[in-house]
Amino acid sequence: MNITEDSFSDGGRFLDASAAIEHAHKLANDGADILDLGAAASNPAAKPVPPDAEIARLAPVVAALKREGRAISVDSFSPAVQRWAISQGVDYLNDIQGFPEPQLYPFLATAPAKLIVMHAVQSRGRAGKIDVPPDEIMDRIKSFFDQRIAALTRAGVARDRLVLDPGMGFFVGTNPQTSFTVLRRLPDLRSAFGLPVLVSVSRKSFLRAVTGRSADAAGAATLAAELFAASRGADYIRTHDPAALRDGLLVGKALAGPKGEA
Repeated sequence: MNITEDSFSDGGRFLDASAAIEHAHKLANDGADILDLGAAASNPAAKPVPPDAEIARLAPVVAALKREGRAISVDSFSPAVQRWAISQGVDYLNDIQGFPEPQLYPFLATAPAKLIVMHAVQSRGRAGKIDVPPDEIMDRIKSFFDQRIAALTRAGVARDRLVLDPGMGFFVGTNPQTSFTVLRRLPDLRSAFGLPVLVSVSRKSFLRAVTGRSADAAGAATLAAELFAASRGADYIRTHDPAALRDGLLVGKALAGPKGEA
């Protein structure tokens, strides 16, 4: 859920805390297991948001959802916001930069939250527009995780707290085929590191490039990509529409039969 002004799909809709909390309830009722809250958009056109503004947007929403016992993830690459989120008892930190700040590692090592470590070709900041050939992307992703997992675990972060996100859309490059390559090769990523994998394809540009649809009309393309990711072993799927994904997974399970046979 985007508590932002300029997210590409729903910017401005949930800036008001009451609207954000109401939407969080809908997401949970629709089947979301974890509510991922972001207060600064990461698309290439987004404006920077100071950490104090991120915290001000997040604070009333996190407080309300924590009182209800919801599982919460905070999506931020700001160390100040990450420290604040941990102090609020969130369950996950989601960093599009993959936690690049070594000075934060001793703090992360003592925190209970799981860490969603995302790969991105731009390394720092919001998504850029960088061309990466499809045949190069998996080597880049594996090299990134080799180095980042080693750095985090050396600093005392328990390996079983890590969730890997290879990135999608502009986070892996401007060529739509690069994102499709990553989706096809999710089993390689899981086998290389033996850690859970998160995939976030919802309404992203590479799907819209193939279908010609706007973000608001990308529901069918999103669901197709999410179900494919699930079939390739994704452990977590970050989505705008948990109801559609839940229904798709339930139908897939029914089709597989009682013994899981296709």
